[in-house]
Amino acid sequence: MLTADIPTRAQLVQRAAELAPLLKKNAAQAEQDRRLQDETIEALGEAGLFKLRVPKRYGGYEADTRTLVDVAAELGRADGAAAWTTAVYWIPTWMACLFPDGVQEEVFATPDVRICGTLSPSALATPAPGGITVNGKWGFISGAHHSHWQEVIAVLQGPDGPPQPVMALVPIGDLRLIDDWDTSGLCGTGSVSTVAQDLFVPQERVLPLGAILQGQGASELNADAPVYRSPLLPVASASSVGTALGLARAARDAFFERLPGRTITYTAYAQQAEAPLTHHQVAEAAFRTDRAEFHAHRLTSLVDGKGEAGEEWSLEERARARADLGAVCKLAKEAVDLLASASGGSSIYRDVPIQRIVRDIQAINLHALMNPSTNTELYGRVLCGQEPNTLYI
Repeated sequence: MLTADIPTRAQLVQRAAELAPLLKKNAAQAEQDRRLQDETIEALGEAGLFKLRVPKRYGGYEADTRTLVDVAAELGRADGAAAWTTAVYWIPTWMACLFPDGVQEEVFATPDVRICGTLSPSALATPAPGGITVNGKWGFISGAHHSHWQEVIAVLQGPDGPPQPVMALVPIGDLRLIDDWDTSGLCGTGSVSTVAQDLFVPQERVLPLGAILQGQGASELNADAPVYRSPLLPVASASSVGTALGLARAARDAFFERLPGRTITYTAYAQQAEAPLTHHQVAEAAFRTDRAEFHAHRLTSLVDGKGEAGEEWSLEERARARADLGAVCKLAKEAVDLLASASGGSSIYRDVPIQRIVRDIQAINLHALMNPSTNTELYGRVLCGQEPNTLYI
């Protein structure tokens, strides 16, 4: 693909912004259906937003993580579930680019291919002639209903050494989907469970997870591309954080849309906008959103800068990437909570968007990878000279 054919960051953000009316229209129904509508998926695909981490040779854009954050944030202003699902697709798509080039030929033969996935090794694998056999179940598989492939993690048990986690690519049609996604937040993401039963995976579609965590892929054609030569966890952190920032901005939009003409019941204020309390609430929310944006962009600057330079990552930099991710989630939630608390009793009605925004940002903060407390502790451990208590760094 010629460079001239690749949209700029500003153009991709504008495409995301142009989807806002459709995403807002479909958001409540997606929440009720517990998955995105086909119409939404098709619109995201037509905008080229599933191509951001696809190699250029397959018509992709090889976008940097700053672009991912800015696009996801724009989508999140309209619908957190659509933003989250799109961002989740970006991560396994990037992981697919670390597989041998022949595997990529198979995966990216599908236009606008969508790959879902997980980082949890909740399945077992055993050696088989020419590959492995996998049995197990994975939860929280966002976007599974509309995926073509799933990236899975399993613990490989063999006679020649200790168990080790491996990553594999499997067609989604080889898995059974369990419709168990009945949640209070991010309902529209369709993050169901998937199950493998005696599933054979050829060896070329299997990689050791440890190598992937260190950014050591098996692709020759992608080896020198900046976007594919960073470790997995910093990349995943930068790829997923934009939705939280977008939800903070969505809360601001929702609050100010309802502010004109609103009173503060049982007070003398004829206009809520006249109350000093409101001034403090919106200012504090704005400050927190600004700080969330700082951490998001600091994170992408680190990931993109390291990728461009081809530099090794220090342990402290890896931990700080997780900490920046947690900081964005925490600050975005605080901003949303401030504006929600200022929105009055009528905001609890389901047709008022801010109540869905509250539930979505809460769900993000509970995510194991994004949890602010876990990420802050990890950063503090490393700063204090302790070994990290996780492989996911």
